[in-house]
Amino acid sequence: MTANLLDYDLEGLALFCERLGEKRYRAVQLFRWIHQKGAVRFEDMTDLAKSLREKLTMTAHLSALPVMSQNLSKDGTIKWLFDVGGGDAVETVFIPEDDRGTLCISSQAGCAVGCRFCSTGHQGFSRNLSTAEIVGQLWFAEHFLRKHLRQAERVISNVVMMGMGEPLQNYSSLIPALRVMLDDHGYGLSRRRVTVSTSGVVPMIDRLALDCPVALAVSLHAPNDSLREDLVPLNRKYPLAELLDACHRYLAHAPRDFITFEYCMLDGVNDQVEQAQELVRLVRERTSAGLTCKFNLIPFNPFPASGLTRSSMAQVQLFARILSDAGIVTTIRKTRGDDIDAACGQLAGDVRDRTGVEERILRQRRIVISPSPNVMLADRAH
Repeated sequence: MTANLLDYDLEGLALFCERLGEKRYRAVQLFRWIHQKGAVRFEDMTDLAKSLREKLTMTAHLSALPVMSQNLSKDGTIKWLFDVGGGDAVETVFIPEDDRGTLCISSQAGCAVGCRFCSTGHQGFSRNLSTAEIVGQLWFAEHFLRKHLRQAERVISNVVMMGMGEPLQNYSSLIPALRVMLDDHGYGLSRRRVTVSTSGVVPMIDRLALDCPVALAVSLHAPNDSLREDLVPLNRKYPLAELLDACHRYLAHAPRDFITFEYCMLDGVNDQVEQAQELVRLVRERTSAGLTCKFNLIPFNPFPASGLTRSSMAQVQLFARILSDAGIVTTIRKTRGDDIDAACGQLAGDVRDRTGVEERILRQRRIVISPSPNVMLADRAH
């Protein structure tokens, strides 16, 4: 079986080239062809020796994920559904802004954490993605968007590991993928512009701090353990005190001088004035010990199985004002891609239940399905 070169960070690719009898600089050339130029055929890599291209043809391949569908939101957000085999699919979302282009990437097919407010968690867990499957989402999106937008320069400036799955429960695949994103010979992203979002896997937060520190976002969602255990079951294993201690330790290595706490606003569940005040007390105890943070309040995106509803904007703003008045930097996330189920907490990828329907839609719309980012897809697939 040949090796998929999207599975390797630069060090891994250098070792692969060494096994072929090639020097390290050949790995750098190859890495650039793959990630900076989006090449898929070895014969197009013209500055590689013919003998190396022949070796690569025999021993390696470049294989991104097949695209099952693409949805374009009225606000410019794009969601792709990628086939990862076995009846599973993962979703990836591009969010354009005036000053940035953010790609939200999945790390697992499904999720084992089971947060009440997340539709992915209601799907259940299937498997971890490989490094190639994680990197392949960025590889496809970056080079597709360059062609789609007729842009020669980099389109994606920020990556958030906030798609399907808990990234820190797929650590062995995550770390090489992050290194590809950060490598100047790859995508050259700043550590400040790559964010790993976690529901609170404490031991792996500590490992990430040492192995590949990037920006950290923590799904908090409650001011106390009893409520958080109901909303985020992982809290039973890693309660708030342990989680906040890990966040404090992470700051010593982090590229930013704060941790972002995400807080999904649920009507009548975690959005009351008393809960905002409790959150202020919780944070003040930690900030006095040196933990700096900011809060990102996220309007809930409802789905039928949750039994939950979105807090009113007035309540969200009141909650935000209580935190802000206490000196806590607080923002309210602008929802994007709601009309294509691409907003936070909506990524379900429930292809197991709708594979036949998905295939019929694709046939009806005549969408081109290809792993190559150089093939244009239809603009809409509803």
